[in-house]
Amino acid sequence: MDAVQETPGMVAEETLDPQDWADVQALSHRVIDDAVDYLRDVRDRPVWREMPADVRDVFAAPLPPSPSPLATVYGEVSRTVMSYPMGNIHPRFWSWYMGSSNFTGALGDFLAAIQGSNLGGGNHAAGLMDSQVVNWCKQMLGFPASAGGTLVSGGSMANIIGLTVARNVKAGIDVREHGVAAIDKPLRFYGSDQIHSCHRKAMEALGLGNRALRRVPTDAGLRIDIAALRAAIVEDRAAGFKPACVIGTAGTVNTGAIDDLRALARLAHEEDLWFHVDGCIGALIAIAPDNAHRVAGIEWADSVALDPHKWLHAPFEVGCALVRDAAAHRRTFAVTPEYLESTPRGLASGEWLNDYGLQTTRGFRALKVWMALKEHGSEKFGRLIDQNIAQAGTLAGLIEAAPELELAAPPTINIVCFRYQPGLAGEALKALNTEIMLRLQEQGIAALSDTTVHGQHWLRVAITNHRTRREDLDLLVRETVRLGRQIAAQRPASSW
Repeated sequence: MDAVQETPGMVAEETLDPQDWADVQALSHRVIDDAVDYLRDVRDRPVWREMPADVRDVFAAPLPPSPSPLATVYGEVSRTVMSYPMGNIHPRFWSWYMGSSNFTGALGDFLAAIQGSNLGGGNHAAGLMDSQVVNWCKQMLGFPASAGGTLVSGGSMANIIGLTVARNVKAGIDVREHGVAAIDKPLRFYGSDQIHSCHRKAMEALGLGNRALRRVPTDAGLRIDIAALRAAIVEDRAAGFKPACVIGTAGTVNTGAIDDLRALARLAHEEDLWFHVDGCIGALIAIAPDNAHRVAGIEWADSVALDPHKWLHAPFEVGCALVRDAAAHRRTFAVTPEYLESTPRGLASGEWLNDYGLQTTRGFRALKVWMALKEHGSEKFGRLIDQNIAQAGTLAGLIEAAPELELAAPPTINIVCFRYQPGLAGEALKALNTEIMLRLQEQGIAALSDTTVHGQHWLRVAITNHRTRREDLDLLVRETVRLGRQIAAQRPASSW
């Protein structure tokens, strides 16, 4: 119940603080105990399950006008939200590409919310920690200490930050003052045909349009074709465009392919292009002792996007944009209204972190990353990355050893594409494998996604999970074969 302050002769004043802190303290202990149980026993629960109608109905309820006891509110959350998760903390969640969180990071998020700081800037401890975590990201990727950087919501926004700086630096005019319509020659950005969809959104948001992003063909390993890139740049210059930026991908979403970052860095230097690296999948491989060589050259980038909520397993959400030229980074975003002017002392004497991005109000994202790195150390996170990549190799071997399964290609890092193949082709083969994927999800066995590689449909396993074990991979192969046989037996070949 809310506390009410009675003042003689005045209307009662209210607060959101509880009347009885002891009751809240007791419930909070229960919540923490439940949270520990939730993570400890995650392997015993289904990866995912469909919500029944009565649970869905909870989320259609109208606005509550009057209060409910906090214990009742928590009970409803436990029955609904906690009982029907997306599933990405489960050891057999391999859909899409996301980390699996960690308990220490969750405590960090809780403490950040309790502490309540706004990270727009100012002279306070949370602001210094935010900058420290950015500095740690620079160290992990081999970026200079003088580089700029900012924590953002995730990889899409981190890419937008880097590409916005690239646009402004290469435009040849003051874009902030005059707008993109004043750019003399249309800018061209380049990425492979495997580039993430967020880059199209970036081009649209930057006022350049989707056509400003030229998709360059890839080689047999689905890496950007350097010769084709050079030819595209020459062609565009001759046609009156201004080549501005090349986007290297350190781990594509479909297969985990990593562009030749060193070659791209050299090409960008020779052609006077901005070199941006989308490292949201693979940038942090730089701290993995057995695999760091795969992202060699990322330290030469002008800007990099990375995601601590993937292979640093921070709770959602936290991304990071690094920009080699800190002055150019700040010039792209800084605005100083009269109400945010710095002072020589006091609260406003600290750095204004909102000068490095689009948000004035910024959450305290750094604490959950800071606490987990302090507890475990960066070397352990590097070993966990190596572990996931090794597990992908193990899974590929299990698939190759199963006569009814087919591997798309040997995995580059931690993404494995495969399918059940009983002798079908085309849409029939896709329908069968899609049904396998859905039944794996619906039966709570494993969460996979699917994709298209070289024009063909495949099931996709992205192992970005510190809880995954060898036994989970064995189970996946066994259950895929079982379901494949079961589904094929239920439908005659002619009906596909």
